[in-house]
Amino acid sequence: MDMTSIGRNIRHFRNLNNMRQEVLAEKTDLSTNYISMIERGEKIPSLASLIRISNALEVTSDMLLCDLIVKSYCVKNSVLMDRISELSAKEQQKIYAVIETILEYSDK
Repeated sequence: MDMTSIGRNIRHFRNLNNMRQEVLAEKTDLSTNYISMIERGEKIPSLASLIRISNALEVTSDMLLCDLIVKSYCVKNSVLMDRISELSAKEQQKIYAVIETILEYSDK
């Protein structure tokens, strides 16, 4: 999974706020070097750091993680499809019937 997208998103929102790395570091009690390393994809922020950064940038954490969330679902879909393809045709039909029923009754 491409963890550099967190850093790109942080940089994007920092730039939208016309904020320098030094200011973001000061607002989050993190070092400028650490902020720089996150933005370059060399470090992954801890949950606590991510929350401090999102608060300082006045964005939600899902805005910083959105690329990862989308990619995560793509990876999960691929893994599930691989597992389903290993099943017999009869088992696959059962699984698809369940999925179709869920989709039919889900909120659209």
